[in-house]
Amino acid sequence: MSINPELLIYGLVFIGVILLVEGIYLTIFGKSISLNSKVNRRLEMMEKGQGREQVLDQLRKEMEQHLKFDSIPLYSLLAQKAQKANIAFSPPQLIMLMGVLAGVAFVGLTFGTATSFELRIGLSIIMGVAGVYIWINGKAKKRLAMIEEQLPDAVDLMVRSLRVGHPFTSALSIVANEVPDPLASEMGVISDEAAYGRDIGEALKDMAERLDMQDLRFLAVAVAIQTQAGGNLAEILHGLSLVIRSRFKLFRRVKAITAEAKWSGMFLSGFPIAALIGINVAQPNYYDKVIDTPVFIPACLVVAGFLIVNVFVMRSLVDIKV
Repeated sequence: MSINPELLIYGLVFIGVILLVEGIYLTIFGKSISLNSKVNRRLEMMEKGQGREQVLDQLRKEMEQHLKFDSIPLYSLLAQKAQKANIAFSPPQLIMLMGVLAGVAFVGLTFGTATSFELRIGLSIIMGVAGVYIWINGKAKKRLAMIEEQLPDAVDLMVRSLRVGHPFTSALSIVANEVPDPLASEMGVISDEAAYGRDIGEALKDMAERLDMQDLRFLAVAVAIQTQAGGNLAEILHGLSLVIRSRFKLFRRVKAITAEAKWSGMFLSGFPIAALIGINVAQPNYYDKVIDTPVFIPACLVVAGFLIVNVFVMRSLVDIKV
């Protein structure tokens, strides 16, 4: 029993597909679209000569475009993720990208493997869709994590602005100009919408629902209550900042406590597969004496089932709700 080298080619082609997505994205939209960039994309667009209203329209289109295509069967798999990741590609462009990546994967499988035409077609489509989905899912997780980390500092900046006498709209504008992306562009859109007459509490609520972030919901509720009932907004936001920092600290503590269990679960799930690969590389004929026995396939299925159950059990053990 030896490992087919074509399996390694499948893995390399799939990794190449995911890397190609990122390369195309950065090539079309520039480095400022990258989450690693410290450049405020909204301000950069204005510096390139685009007007404030034009920039607002473009950013709002990017933020709202994906859920409009949620009814498409294939696209519904990633619409929510693309919305949270704020992918600048339009839904038709993403669908076209899936097709292009499937074509690239098909070419790679054609030259690298000797599988049948039908299998290459099926694997190419799966790689094209899965590559885009994994890329978008990673972008969404990273972007939401960065916004959660930036939010307490942004709220503190609002508090300082309010205490020196600035109105809340000016505090939002200061945050949009001073903090890096991705939070800067989000706050910049709210600031621009408020300048054109939209209610700030409503805009903050829409952003919180779009990103599905509890701390942003707290901010939206605090601003809405202060707008309707009055009060010292600076003190309210200062208390909110302390709450957000305490929640963030608790999340980090839970993450640290469960880190060992998570790595143990990954090890327990991956070690049998790694051992199987190692045995076949070191001694390809190791299973030849038992591979033809009637219990070999059922035993493999039972082991695979236990491995799958182990993944879900270990994940449930470390999934602590805070």
